[in-house]
Amino acid sequence: MEPYKKNNFRSITITFFLLFSATQFGQVTFDTPISSEKAKADLTLFKNLREAANSGVYKYRTKKEIDSSYDWAYAKIQEPNTIGSFFTVLCKITDFEGSLHNATQLPKEINSAIRQESSGYFPFSIKQIEGNYVCNNTDMKLPLGSIILRINDEDIKTIIPKLYAYYTTDGFNTSGKQIGLNVNFPLYYRYYYGKKDIFNIQYKTEDETIKTISLPSISYKKFRENFTVRHSKKFDYLNYASSDNLKKSRKAYYSKHINDSTALFVVNTFSIGGNAKHPEHKAYVKFLDSIFREFKTKSIKHLVVDVRYNGGGSDPNDLVTYSYLSKRKFQENTEAWISFRKIPYWNRIRGEIAWWKKPLAKIIFQKELRKNFPLEKEGKYFQDETSNDHKIWSPNKNAFKGNVYLLVGPRIASAGSLFASMLASDSETITIGEETMGAYYGHNGHTPIRYQLKHSKIKTAWSIVNLNQDVQKKTNQTLGHGIIPDYPVLQSYHDFKENEDTVLRFTMKLIGGPEY
Repeated sequence: MEPYKKNNFRSITITFFLLFSATQFGQVTFDTPISSEKAKADLTLFKNLREAANSGVYKYRTKKEIDSSYDWAYAKIQEPNTIGSFFTVLCKITDFEGSLHNATQLPKEINSAIRQESSGYFPFSIKQIEGNYVCNNTDMKLPLGSIILRINDEDIKTIIPKLYAYYTTDGFNTSGKQIGLNVNFPLYYRYYYGKKDIFNIQYKTEDETIKTISLPSISYKKFRENFTVRHSKKFDYLNYASSDNLKKSRKAYYSKHINDSTALFVVNTFSIGGNAKHPEHKAYVKFLDSIFREFKTKSIKHLVVDVRYNGGGSDPNDLVTYSYLSKRKFQENTEAWISFRKIPYWNRIRGEIAWWKKPLAKIIFQKELRKNFPLEKEGKYFQDETSNDHKIWSPNKNAFKGNVYLLVGPRIASAGSLFASMLASDSETITIGEETMGAYYGHNGHTPIRYQLKHSKIKTAWSIVNLNQDVQKKTNQTLGHGIIPDYPVLQSYHDFKENEDTVLRFTMKLIGGPEY
């Protein structure tokens, strides 16, 4: 669904993603009608796929709640539907399950057609600031930072929740949805409301004056351009940077001394080599050992660990990093299981390999599953406790012994949230910022699977391994939510205008040092 959300997938997926190419079909658009009969058949397949192959279906919802969501969906598709409106129905169910690794995607041909649309889109980028949605572009006919109140006679705060389904997060989290909305509000609005020629916008200026303006719609291309020149790009570009760009710009990880007693350690991605043998990973471990030796030698008392932009990556980068901060023995997860022995609905799986390699890919993938998840109990297949995921780690001999201040934010997901959850779980850690999109207690991850529906050609994907993370139970951490910070701190309106870091400044004041 989103090009910005990076998933934490494992080596087991290498063979799995060597699957056959998607079948081509006739040109259709987002607004092409789909009959109730075809929609019903696809919805039934969608339901059967998830029940058979998705171990996270009932992670946060009861069977009664999930069944109720399908009752709603079956009633909804009795009305006249387009591919687009049916897509929205499926997205709502996908999001309701509660996994940031869930994704329901339009066919490639429809996405291509959308990218060519010359009108119909909301005319500027927005961003959530202090609970409001503000104009995030300059050179508009309304001032930068204007608070949007209504669009086409509807309150913005009733519009936004309707668009949540297009960007998935773990559990019941909504803070992480702002990562998608800040980019794609015009696209999500088009999905839900259709293309509009005119947008009547009520807004409030800094001096509390309420005004109304009518603006023409823009093209898909222009909406993307508006995002690339948004006002906040200088501050929030790391939310949307690829791991390759982070490494090229040397922003993947780094450290700096703020003063004689305080240091900053930043890790913006764990996509640093694919495994423990990769040269990038080895270089990262060498870097870790060097800086933590230095922290010890220079008697650093306060360490600010900033992972606010870490969307995940690969093992063991997350675990080896935690070993330099932990004071306890730990493992990656306390439990991991999948819901099937043989891959269901193999003929509906879609990937990226020629059809003639499909039978061999199936044999290899199922063999790996049997090897990695050999223990059956009550219809679940559990990971072998001797696997690397259950390896017991000890704190590194150079592990930091001082005060740790963990900075968290909505972008943190997958391996990023696993690391941050373990660190936040330590009683000595002080956590500052915003709730993460990745869950505190566990998630569905590691191994992706993707299917294509028969009639609409819509694809739906999820990760098959249900994981419980090795974290301590804490009264301020709630099942179904991301990491809840000890000190909730949002970027202020003033700091949005000036592109300044409210969270880091708050942290330095809390430590008692100078502003960063």
